[in-house]
Amino acid sequence: MTLKSLIPVGGERNVARAGSNPFFALQQEIDRLFEGFSRGFTGFAGFPSRDLMPSMDLSETDKEIEITAELPGLEEKDIQLNVADNVLTIRGEKKNEREETKKDYHLVERSYGSFTRTVQLPDGVNADSIKAVMSKGVLKVTVPKPAPAQTKKIDIKAAA
Repeated sequence: MTLKSLIPVGGERNVARAGSNPFFALQQEIDRLFEGFSRGFTGFAGFPSRDLMPSMDLSETDKEIEITAELPGLEEKDIQLNVADNVLTIRGEKKNEREETKKDYHLVERSYGSFTRTVQLPDGVNADSIKAVMSKGVLKVTVPKPAPAQTKKIDIKAAA
């Protein structure tokens, strides 16, 4: 068994096509090399890596905004949740816990590092009423909506 036979083939690769077209095979090999090279980096030009960016769902009812973020492998202690100037910030770090073994190959497909996601909240949100619950790698943040601004009619009096 060779090292190459241990490397998984992604769903986007078509092994049959690669064998029939040498340029396609070359393109696939170049793509694979660049995928492996960029994995684990924070990204180019300061942009975070897609691998570390947690997926989020935002939903809204009449009374609240619900933000759900997938954070597999993280615990509450690994996550910071802050609100400032109507911006909710979710920060976290997934640490690499290495186990040294004596093997002649190494393949890393999981991502490690830190991430930040921000969500703009409506004006008037009470930061003290925001609730967050973490369960099975899913963070659920509930933000009660502020009461709508009330319009009050002001009577105008004639000048004397």
